[in-house]
Amino acid sequence: MTANVRNVLVLGGRDHAEAMRVAAGLTIFGHQVDLVFIDRVVEETEENVTQAELLELSDIKPMSLLDDPNVSRVDIETFARRVADADHVINL
Repeated sequence: MTANVRNVLVLGGRDHAEAMRVAAGLTIFGHQVDLVFIDRVVEETEENVTQAELLELSDIKPMSLLDDPNVSRVDIETFARRVADADHVINL
């Protein structure tokens, strides 16, 4: 990685669609981006489905702290490591 590339962790809380949009947008700058949903199961709304497609195009595989049928679950230890290893944490 170059010196300008950052490891960014986006936390999706109140607004899952916005968290997905921000995560996908950060990849434009070449950053390594992880996305973790932290508060509830992601609803299958039209907007969320559209943003999930952007994640796929951006090669971001979202995770969740909760059991979610559509998102891989991340255990608390792995989540804590990702937080500690991140250059920046964005909580939305």
